[in-house]
Amino acid sequence: MSMKKVLSIALSLFTTVIFAQSNIPTDFFKNPLNVDIVLAGTFGELRSNHFHSGMDIKTQQREGLPVLAAGNGYISRINIQHYGYGKALYIQHPNGYTTVYGHLKKFSPEIEAYIKKLQYAQETYEIELFPKADELKVNVGDLVAFSGNTGGSGGPHLHFEIRDGLQRPMNPNLFGISVKDTQAPTIHSMWVYPIGEEAHVNGSGERQRVKLIPLKDGSFKADELNACGEIAFGVNTTDKLDGAANNNGIYQIDANLNGDPVLQLNFDRFSFDETRNLNQLIDYEYFSNNNSRITRLYVLPRNPLSVYKDAVDNGILNIQDSLSYMYTVNVKDYAGNERIIRVPIKGKQISMKPSKPITETNYFVNANNAFNIEENGIDIYIPKGSLYEDTYLDVSFKGDTIYFHKDNTPIHTNITLGFDVSKYSAEDKEKMFIARLGYRGRPSYNNTTKKGDRFTTGIRTFGDYTLVADIKPPSISPVNFKDGQWISSNEDIKLRITDDLSGINSYRATVNGKFILMEYEYKNNTLTHNFSDAVLTETENHLKLIVTDNVGNAKTYEATFFKK
Repeated sequence: MSMKKVLSIALSLFTTVIFAQSNIPTDFFKNPLNVDIVLAGTFGELRSNHFHSGMDIKTQQREGLPVLAAGNGYISRINIQHYGYGKALYIQHPNGYTTVYGHLKKFSPEIEAYIKKLQYAQETYEIELFPKADELKVNVGDLVAFSGNTGGSGGPHLHFEIRDGLQRPMNPNLFGISVKDTQAPTIHSMWVYPIGEEAHVNGSGERQRVKLIPLKDGSFKADELNACGEIAFGVNTTDKLDGAANNNGIYQIDANLNGDPVLQLNFDRFSFDETRNLNQLIDYEYFSNNNSRITRLYVLPRNPLSVYKDAVDNGILNIQDSLSYMYTVNVKDYAGNERIIRVPIKGKQISMKPSKPITETNYFVNANNAFNIEENGIDIYIPKGSLYEDTYLDVSFKGDTIYFHKDNTPIHTNITLGFDVSKYSAEDKEKMFIARLGYRGRPSYNNTTKKGDRFTTGIRTFGDYTLVADIKPPSISPVNFKDGQWISSNEDIKLRITDDLSGINSYRATVNGKFILMEYEYKNNTLTHNFSDAVLTETENHLKLIVTDNVGNAKTYEATFFKK
């Protein structure tokens, strides 16, 4: 087959997928829970380094609610991990969409048996499976799992997604998954940014907060701004939905100048490949210093986000001397509730106060070029495109520590840090790792690659990094049993495992020499084996658990328990 024909077929398939999903079905997917939908998190919500890719549906502050297939299809993927979505299930539907169910407590009996068989065969808790289309078929409303709090969940809830044929998450509201919402978004603050070198607002060339006056109709009006040159705006806004106190994300923002569209921000769909560019959507420096996100209503030069629509001049306004303007921002939730902000602007060329000078250092990084430095036995490699903007970096070295800029500049792709460890003995190097120094200098493990006399790690957060040695093994203690105890009434055995420095890397448990499955919940440092696995065949059982940390220190715990 010719390459031209292959490309033609590929293009045809791609077009078919897109066309098939241009008419979004609004009656195919059903509520995946038997309770009214109340949200703890909305689609597109701004999270750390990513957009929220689904709905977080409240489960009445408890675990164990039946999770139902939202539509006909088959289980196409099962992913069980300690972090992230924890226990997660993926259903492929005949219309090309995929639904995702995350943070589950356990699966339906049929699916649970399917998974357990393979977990025991591979002797691992963390597992990723891709069942064939004819193995685990489901109909809409079938029980597939029970809600939980596994993985990176901050409390019991169901994470629910709908993805298109290209595995891009889409807003479930588009499919008729309705959520009661009678409340308009909340405007926390608005900010104006002089962009051009000669631009100013009220005599200043720096970012400043816009004073907003609330009006009786729920809208806001700003005090008139005196400005000239290229300026842009940002807004800090969230939305509350009925039945919950959570500050959730908004659905859409429209910006207009004198009635003409300037920019739209819309959360209908995005791709996982682009989601980290959220750090260009927000004012990252402000977030780093204030733990509050300002959404930029303008597009930075290297920002590829698809959530921006119809950006005229990238959302940047060119204010001319002696002209008057009205800038309007309309913030909406999916239910159509809205808040309007009106900002009158008077073009006025005046002598402005000096802007805050840029602090120049010896380390200037052009975002379009790779950059590397080496000093004091520590080397840095910054690939092209790791930074969004050209940046002067504040870098210093002291002993085995690098003070590597302040975390007010976002990193897109991994920067590599390397440490020369040739001065250390083989025994020392075995127990050492690269750590990021956090609050009060507390070290935290960074995944460290060791090759001879060089340690390396990839980082996506600026800060202070150093070499640390961990010579202490993890600790293990039983929670619901004691050595030599009869535990016939127990449904499980539970142990607590901790490591005070490099962190838990792996664990393995056996009873009477045979592997048993133990679920690790890092949020409360517990390992649990459920006796429903039916792997125990003796009355007297000898448990052996080995826990290893990230530098290879291992701790062994042994105990005998009796069970009928």
